[in-house]
Amino acid sequence: MNFLFVALGGALGAVARYAISLIPVKTYFPILTLITNILGAILIGFVVGITSNRESVSDNTILFWKTGVCGGFTTFSTFSLEAFNLFEKKQYMNGGLYVVLSCCCCIFGILCGKKLATIIKL
Repeated sequence: MNFLFVALGGALGAVARYAISLIPVKTYFPILTLITNILGAILIGFVVGITSNRESVSDNTILFWKTGVCGGFTTFSTFSLEAFNLFEKKQYMNGGLYVVLSCCCCIFGILCGKKLATIIKL
């Protein structure tokens, strides 16, 4: 049943992300992705804030919104929450390392994936 709540939320998040991508903006800067990531961070922060009182919120509701909707909308929101949590716990080295490694390694991962694609040529 948990998978169903995540799937439904994920579908809603993905559709919302796609809808934002259809906004006609003419720029070389990825402003719509930036807006999506910021909105996702605001949403996951809101979800965490209102669900901190776990007595009134079901696990399925949290799965739907936090994992499903936010995850389908942008996984950057989860990354942002995890980094924020590290900084909030005063784990500055771990937080900084997580931010730097996530950004650098993922950009490097894109490079590796593109190179692999040219090698395999499917």
